[in-house]
Amino acid sequence: MNHQVLIGELRSAQQFFNKSSACLREEDSQFAPAEGMMTVAQQVAHVAFTVDWFVEGAFRPEGFDMNFEEHIRQLQAVTSLAEARAMVAASFERAVKTIESKSAEELAAPLPEGPVMGGLPKGAICGGISDHTAHHRGALTVYARLCGHVPEMPY
Repeated sequence: MNHQVLIGELRSAQQFFNKSSACLREEDSQFAPAEGMMTVAQQVAHVAFTVDWFVEGAFRPEGFDMNFEEHIRQLQAVTSLAEARAMVAASFERAVKTIESKSAEELAAPLPEGPVMGGLPKGAICGGISDHTAHHRGALTVYARLCGHVPEMPY
């Protein structure tokens, strides 16, 4: 698998996410459209957690951590958009470093069979990260509009 292509996909996902959510402000951190939904800060932190989740799941022996109740508990502690944005930056950097450190053979090795991209090459997680990030950047543009902001076109 081509390292440059995979890293480019990660960098683009991060850039598009950052650009489309840049209009959100720290004072928007606790905004949620309805009770029980993630706040702005939690949406952003969820992106960070999920980047790490994909990378860890692909390259650790026990595979993907499916304890979503614990993931939600961790998200509920995030209250600052600035903190969440720092988490996203750190998560994408870890993902890039991990991809850079793997051989082409490691990236081409299949993910374990199961509900998360079972049997696809491990490098395919970069596409999963990109898709998941796009989903949440779209949600955050709706949040932004509900806060009275106009998000930039991400591209």
